[in-house]
Amino acid sequence: MKLFHRLLAVISFAVSVSGLLQQATLSFTSDSSGLQLAGNGVKSQIILDGKDWPGVIRAANDMAMDFGRVTGTNATIELVNNTIIEPMPLTSNGGATIIAGTIGNSSFIDYLVSAQKINVSQIQGQWESFSSQVVSDPVPGLDSALVIVGSDKRGTIYGMYDISEQMGVSPWYWFADVASKYRSEIYAMNITKIQGPPSVKYRGLFINDEQPALTNWVNENYPMGEYGPGFNHEFYSNVFELLLRLRANYLWPAEWNSMFNVDDPLNAPTADLYGIVQGTSHTEPLMRATKEQSLFLNGIWSWTENQANVTTFMEAGAERAAPFEGVYTMGMRGLGDTASPTLNASELEQIITVEQQILRRTFNISDITDIPQMWCLYKEVGGYFEQGLSVPDEITLIWADDNWGNNQRLPLSNETSRAGGAGVYYHFDYVGTPRDYKWINTIQLQKTWEQMHLAYQRDAQTIWIVNVGDLKTLEVPINHFFDMAYDMSAMSSPNSTMTWLVQWAEREFGTAVANAIADTMNTYGMLAGRRKFELVDPSTYSVNNYNEAQNVLAEWSDLVNQAHGIYNSLPAVSQPSFFELLLQPALSGYTLHQIHITAAMNNVYAEQRRTSANTLAQQALSAFNQDHAITQRYHTLLNGKWNHILDQTHLGYDYWQQPERNTLPPIAYVQAMETSLAGNMGVSVEASNGSVPGDSNYNVALSNDTLVLPPMDPYGPATRYIDIYSRGTGSFTYTVNTTGISWLTATPSTGTLSAAANHTDQRVLLSIDWAAAPNGSNIVFIPITSSDDYGNYGAPQVNLPVDKTAVPASFHGFVESDATLSMEAEHNSANTSTANASYAIIPGYGRTLSGVTLLPVTAASQTAPNGPVLQYAFYAFSNISNANVTVYVGPSLNTIPTRPLKYALSIDDGPIATLQPCPTYMLGTLPDAWNGAVANAVWANSSSLAVTPGNHTLNLWALEPALVFQKIVVDLGGVRPSYLGPPESVRV
Repeated sequence: MKLFHRLLAVISFAVSVSGLLQQATLSFTSDSSGLQLAGNGVKSQIILDGKDWPGVIRAANDMAMDFGRVTGTNATIELVNNTIIEPMPLTSNGGATIIAGTIGNSSFIDYLVSAQKINVSQIQGQWESFSSQVVSDPVPGLDSALVIVGSDKRGTIYGMYDISEQMGVSPWYWFADVASKYRSEIYAMNITKIQGPPSVKYRGLFINDEQPALTNWVNENYPMGEYGPGFNHEFYSNVFELLLRLRANYLWPAEWNSMFNVDDPLNAPTADLYGIVQGTSHTEPLMRATKEQSLFLNGIWSWTENQANVTTFMEAGAERAAPFEGVYTMGMRGLGDTASPTLNASELEQIITVEQQILRRTFNISDITDIPQMWCLYKEVGGYFEQGLSVPDEITLIWADDNWGNNQRLPLSNETSRAGGAGVYYHFDYVGTPRDYKWINTIQLQKTWEQMHLAYQRDAQTIWIVNVGDLKTLEVPINHFFDMAYDMSAMSSPNSTMTWLVQWAEREFGTAVANAIADTMNTYGMLAGRRKFELVDPSTYSVNNYNEAQNVLAEWSDLVNQAHGIYNSLPAVSQPSFFELLLQPALSGYTLHQIHITAAMNNVYAEQRRTSANTLAQQALSAFNQDHAITQRYHTLLNGKWNHILDQTHLGYDYWQQPERNTLPPIAYVQAMETSLAGNMGVSVEASNGSVPGDSNYNVALSNDTLVLPPMDPYGPATRYIDIYSRGTGSFTYTVNTTGISWLTATPSTGTLSAAANHTDQRVLLSIDWAAAPNGSNIVFIPITSSDDYGNYGAPQVNLPVDKTAVPASFHGFVESDATLSMEAEHNSANTSTANASYAIIPGYGRTLSGVTLLPVTAASQTAPNGPVLQYAFYAFSNISNANVTVYVGPSLNTIPTRPLKYALSIDDGPIATLQPCPTYMLGTLPDAWNGAVANAVWANSSSLAVTPGNHTLNLWALEPALVFQKIVVDLGGVRPSYLGPPESVRV
């Protein structure tokens, strides 16, 4: 009891004093059954055993300061043996007590267990687990205390940070400047919380491709090291704290121009003090950094030619890391993240044998089963495994994605019982083909959920490590990734991403704006995820077909308006973080698309010799300058705290590697001081680059002054357009003549245009009164006249095909228009399930609306026509014998080699076509057409199926789980080129 006399002395001097998707244990209104921790003069003190883990005591100081962040008054810290890291003043008024400690390392906790004041049976011996509860009469003289118990050091740390997060301190309070929530009162509710163990044992990030942005930022904020940038313990301390607040535990430190253990000798001890598990990347065996291989190895990095020195080099790495908790990278690759030109599977087995001998010598033990080891099957390394390389059972196999967020391979049924288990190496950032993506966030959270849920269900549960590039700008996907890794049970549903987004937004910015922010972030994920920003160029979206480019730009504009509205509604203290996390990405994404789409339109307009081409050239240049202004706004935010973080170039790619300087896409000017040979007026129509009067490569024929519009029918767009514009120096009055066609309206049918700004172009919309229009198919001839002459050409004419069609009143489904049917996978007319498999919607997945996939992902292979089917009722008018049916699916890969992803489809009871979107490939290589699939973010495969006019049902079967349907397009002869495919057809 001597210990508790000391505790009571502390209390007498003190005068007695939910995390994201996790159970709440705090409230902020009076709770008579709970314990008041702060407010109305109450001040908390945190009592720990000074012999507990140093990382626990350090985190307790964070929690004490977190009380100050939310209430204005820090909690105090008291250690029973007076070994306080930073002595805190004792409270002198009424207060509350928090007792925190680790089972077996805290005499307080061990006493409470032995006195049966707390029951730790659910967490004792578990990995990184904790409990928290209000305990009455924990020791004589103390009425109650909030007791936080950890099964191990990180369990205790997570328990304390759980309180901090619930109070209103975001894990991103420093790295994303999220303002803490002010609390006038804080109460610990009278409930017991049991949390852990985590779903995935090791949950970490890899700082990689950290030049130019993060490296430039580090160089500005920390002193240079002897060998390069100042990635020192002061920098890493912020990273370590962030990881722990996010309930992560594992780190691959910055690689390319850094050496974690050499750049600062305090890096490794500091990581260990915090409680971070240290590791190195897939290309850095036994804790030796890539850069060390060049600087400190005696001889070349080659097992074949320099085995003895390489062995000595790796042994030094193991010995250096031995005092600290770590996961040892095994195997070997070439120098600098490349394939070795000499290694083969046999030599790799030899290397791993030698590496394990090194670990036995280093730890002076014969059984190294308990020494965490991993081998990452990255790129060519996977090929060695495919060739039959034998890997010791205790080594964790980390399966790598394709660098674009698609798992290449996951554990098979005969691999799930390995003692070392399995993991995943995932990417939010990459340098390589088909294009670098390392500027800002382009991660669609639903895609991450789909792939990591698959990995978890397939028993890749030991290590999840994600490449995060510079870390900054990827805050949201990092948080989402770690929350899945920590508690997959809370995120097992396909709907979980939106639920998570709402709770994330509420934590960071408050309940009032949570739904609006979640919706905006969700939209951003879809727009940014359609195509990496670095891959977007003027040819990506169609300027002419389906108004695609204009609609995409309008979506981005709407997103920016939504984000601006939220930003303006926030208190000033919350605006910097909202700018970093959402407004800047939205502004930058919009501006990048504005640059490329405006440049594309400029080039089309220049081909049509429009005077307004010059205006668009200036607009593209203005957007280019705006891109720089957004960067500068970010860099000067908060007195330049994040200067250089947006240094990454992103405009002007001409191959996979980054451009050295941002470059405006090509733009063109017309000679504004001269008039076209065909007069002042030009005419173009929707879905054509042609221009009349006069000749154009896109016109119907040479010296033909007629253009043809896409057809109109009752189930298609409500309008078609004709563009009339200036091609000279003078003014003119145009007339679109629909005289005698009472059911066709042109708006505006007449007007005056000139070369003057804002008067150069007019879009004339054609609309039809279908009740008055004649039945059947007709062509309307629309003369367009000008008050000016037409040079050496005749007056232009536009032809409009009109098809007045009708479906039977009893029909319900999609209706053909413009010889096209386009159907979102979610909008099926019916679907079936079996006892073992059914379809589920992943809201927000993909490029246009959502994804539909077969669950569970562990289901057996299915068959057609007996398996679960998606059915789409449609009505066709076109009299053709075959339709070309294209199915858009997510860019997933074949994670079970003997069960490649496949689907089947048929029309009605016709022949069933079976397709394999992802070609078969050997591990260590990538499938044919992979470049296009990841660039376009879909596999798009087509088949020809017989069809006749009338009512039909398209049947679609997923023959394997892990296939995600997005969209189905039936081409009856009218589909025109576009990136996203035709907009969805009308459903009746």
